[in-house]
Amino acid sequence: MPIGPLTMFAIYIVVWWTVLFAVLPIGMNQQGQARPTDGAQWGAPENPHLKKKFITTTWVSALVWLVIMIMVFFGWMPLPPLAPPV
Repeated sequence: MPIGPLTMFAIYIVVWWTVLFAVLPIGMNQQGQARPTDGAQWGAPENPHLKKKFITTTWVSALVWLVIMIMVFFGWMPLPPLAPPV
């Protein structure tokens, strides 16, 4: 593999956060939401289903990360060398 485990982990974390922000708005519908009377924010969803979204984010990120690693391994997406030249 042309990259080390720390770089692979860093790429996974970046992919995970990117996918999280893509998954968060899925299923949010506030059309029938009543005006809050307890001091809550107007735009806050009643049930955001965060556990389900984190699980979805994790497996989608793993698939995207795997595709990226395959592309790096075969040279279709080369990464620049991170170490200084000797």
